[in-house]
Amino acid sequence: MRSQRIPPRVRLLALAALACLAAPAAAQQPDAGGPPPGDAPAPPTVLPAGLPSYDPDRPLPELGLVERRLDNGLTVWVLPRRDGLPKVDYVLAVRGGLASDPANLPGMSNLLAGLLSEGTASRSSVAIAEELETLGASLGASASGDGVAVSASGLASSARPLIELFADVVRNPAFPENEVQLAKVNALQGLKVAESQPGYQANRALARALYGDHPYGNLLPTEASIQGTDVTALRAAHVARFRPDQALLVIAGRVTAGEAERLARAAFGDWTGEGDPVAAVPAPEAAHAPRFVLVPRENSVQSAVRIGRPAFAAADERAVPAALTATILGGGFDSRLMRNLREDKGYTYGARGGFALSRAGGAFQAQADVRNEVTGAAVGEFLKEFEALRTTPVPADELERAKRYTAGTYLFQNQQQGAVAAALAGNWLLGRPADYLSTYVGKAQRVTADQVQAIAREFFDPKAQSIVVVGEAGVAAQLREYGEFGGD
Repeated sequence: MRSQRIPPRVRLLALAALACLAAPAAAQQPDAGGPPPGDAPAPPTVLPAGLPSYDPDRPLPELGLVERRLDNGLTVWVLPRRDGLPKVDYVLAVRGGLASDPANLPGMSNLLAGLLSEGTASRSSVAIAEELETLGASLGASASGDGVAVSASGLASSARPLIELFADVVRNPAFPENEVQLAKVNALQGLKVAESQPGYQANRALARALYGDHPYGNLLPTEASIQGTDVTALRAAHVARFRPDQALLVIAGRVTAGEAERLARAAFGDWTGEGDPVAAVPAPEAAHAPRFVLVPRENSVQSAVRIGRPAFAAADERAVPAALTATILGGGFDSRLMRNLREDKGYTYGARGGFALSRAGGAFQAQADVRNEVTGAAVGEFLKEFEALRTTPVPADELERAKRYTAGTYLFQNQQQGAVAAALAGNWLLGRPADYLSTYVGKAQRVTADQVQAIAREFFDPKAQSIVVVGEAGVAAQLREYGEFGGD
């Protein structure tokens, strides 16, 4: 067993959030940081400079996140807490998600995640549900592009029986045939509803335009992929992905580091992997010629507009400045896209823009659903706002509003113990360091107007944007000035 200390200031999130929310905020999306450059006054969201180092003989929960590494390779992050509800949260994340699904079975990881708690080698789905009810606990799982995360939450007094059940679900899913068939029926019904929405069709088409044949462009399920998923495929995916050397276990709540380590050892210490682990997802193409796609949708009363271009991976140093830039552009009701397309022009109920980042790559994306007759004009307004951020430095007051909103929202979202545990696991799947969560506010607060403009110059060039529109075929005439549009 090897151990080391990680000194993030995760436990200060809630306190900083309260200070943040007391300040005026513009409605934008999360992402923020520490003291600003120059002589500008520091806003009330700045975190203290440091915390005492972790002392194993005095395991006070406020001293930070503690890392343990089991002999089988499982990484364990412990976040002890002395305040709040007497609860414990477990999150186990494994590498290999939707981007690792077979090319002919996109979306299979969604079925895999959903079926984990539908029966193990020793427990039926009913037995699992009854045990959770007895413990007063909950358990769930979800898939992302880069991994699968399983979580459980319950009373600290039931920490041991809960982690035993949790480990059984994680390690020994049986994928009963009847449960698999029921899950497929439900997935097909959900897909039918989703595919009736123009936004879903537009998101699928934009992913293909941005990533081409790369796995990140093929994350959404199809009828054929759902029908083609079987018990054999699910079991093979589980064996390749659920293994200790490719997993992180987060334990948060009313437990000491020592107690958490003993729980992890008892439940996962004898866990071993079989065969080869799932292959790493390769990096997608960094840039390519823009693609223009019009997907005709008969009798559509709106056009779903999607614009974007490839960007960078989640662990890139540009991620925080890019997030703040996106907040200014299209992160909320005070963003430029909302003020322009909604408040000024009345083209849409909402317009957004931001960076969707994954472990191996990412993209800049902007979107709105607009009236048919203003489809072309709306595209023009998007591109105009992109160019404005590229050519003109963002004013100091607008940058400050974005920082305050970004910090407040980010910290508010991570007040709850379970949310912090999930965020830690999510960042790990994205390849971000353990202290990303606790240092994020400080980094975003230090973002400068020059950095914002540099991000805009690199990624907002109107000539480099792929454009996807789902709507009436008649809107094609409005789009001619932006490119030669073809089918998906």
